[in-house]
Amino acid sequence: MFFLVLLVIIFLMSGIKIVRQGYHYTIEHFGRFTAVARPGFNFYMPFFYRVGRRINMMEQVLDIPGQEIITKDNAMVSTDGVVFFQVLDAARAAYEVSDLYLAIMQLTTTNLRTVMGSMDLDETLSKRDEINARLLSVVDQATESWGVKITRVEIKDIRPPADIVNAMGRQMKAEREKRAVILEAEGSRASAILRAEGEKQGQILEAEGRREAAFRDAEARERAAEAEAKATQVVSDAIAGGNTQAINYFIAQKYVDAVSQFATSPNAKTILFPVEATQLIGTLGGIGELARDALGGPAAKAPAAAPPARRPGPFDGPGQ
Repeated sequence: MFFLVLLVIIFLMSGIKIVRQGYHYTIEHFGRFTAVARPGFNFYMPFFYRVGRRINMMEQVLDIPGQEIITKDNAMVSTDGVVFFQVLDAARAAYEVSDLYLAIMQLTTTNLRTVMGSMDLDETLSKRDEINARLLSVVDQATESWGVKITRVEIKDIRPPADIVNAMGRQMKAEREKRAVILEAEGSRASAILRAEGEKQGQILEAEGRREAAFRDAEARERAAEAEAKATQVVSDAIAGGNTQAINYFIAQKYVDAVSQFATSPNAKTILFPVEATQLIGTLGGIGELARDALGGPAAKAPAAAPPARRPGPFDGPGQ
């Protein structure tokens, strides 16, 4: 009896299937697929049902080994990559393809050769995103019937030959030197233009300054001429009215201005007057009388004693 109970317990225990999280098991009935055991506790009649495949349902990474690829312009490059995929249907992944990992690797490798072989070397080096997108589209479409979803395809490295790398380095250096020369020429051109514009503005401002100064000088001369004409008119009216002292005032003013120029001469250390001092004093006396006549004051009285005889001056009126 004990042995019978033990056999029953062993029989029941052999029918219990505990599936870990992230995995699915395929259940076969005499070699034919019947169900998928999901994570957790599962019980199937022993000896009649068995576990066929244990399928990893988590996202997985598959390395693509390095390989030599000839590009469209006949350049040999070495490249490798990685593929990220996830099984969505455990039954199809188990029974639609013999070796899932090998199939995905070979499919990605052949399509990588096709995609990069249709591009130039410069395109393969600068358009990795386009290569990844094209590979993802092609491989995902091909693995859809296997119950597999390709999530990402990434090119890890693209290695051109050493001679091509050296040629690319020289080309880049020449291109940068060309840009430097162009920028330097553009800078010199801009500097010359700005310098010419500055000189032009300076000349314009200088010409405007000269024009303004000439206008001011002309206006000052016009005002001086008007004042001179007015003074001459006043003197002429005084002479016409019988006042002979006006002419003396006018001439005396010019005389004083001429004499003052001797003192302001930078080369004159000794001043020789061409006339006597008494003549200048007499002229100043005439100016004083003219001022008193203009202000309406009393006429100057004659001195008690006659002054000593003197020679008439050039500015004395008739009868003086």
